[in-house]
Amino acid sequence: MSELSGGGLPEPKIEQLRAKLNMLQQERKHLDEEIKVAKSTSDVLLNDLKALLTEVNELEGIHEYKQGMCRKLQLQCEESEQELDRQLNQTKMTEKLMEQHRCEIQEVKLKHRKLRMRFENQLLQLIEQHKQLDFGFNPKRLPDELQKSENAKYQLLSAEQVKLAQLDKLSEELAEAKKQKHLEAGAAQMAE
Repeated sequence: MSELSGGGLPEPKIEQLRAKLNMLQQERKHLDEEIKVAKSTSDVLLNDLKALLTEVNELEGIHEYKQGMCRKLQLQCEESEQELDRQLNQTKMTEKLMEQHRCEIQEVKLKHRKLRMRFENQLLQLIEQHKQLDFGFNPKRLPDELQKSENAKYQLLSAEQVKLAQLDKLSEELAEAKKQKHLEAGAAQMAE
């Protein structure tokens, strides 16, 4: 082996160099394959990253949309609760008014009932009076009533005659008593 000029190192053997070159070439092939695999993996990972970024963007958009819908629904819910409270208050007022009207209707019914009862009583009294008048002034009863009136008239005339006779008798007795009194008074004056 000859020495290299100026280097002072022994020249490597060609076999060793070839073996080293082969080994380096194989390592290079191996590294190229690893680079290919790494690049392929990197491309896949980049595609996955792009897909994930796209999905993240979509999910963020969906999330923002859902948050907006949630806010909108909360507002609608609050408005619905306020409307429900308003309707409940209105219903309570309506129920109060209905109860008040029910009471007024009951009072009016009671007044009408009292008026109806008073009217019915008056009607019954009028019917009874009508029956009595009909009984008293019925043309079918007129001959009987005339006969009764005639009988009563004769009885009254007889009673009147008896009373007149008694009155005449009393008048005579009174006149006799006055005469007697005058005579006794005159006799008493003479005796004095």
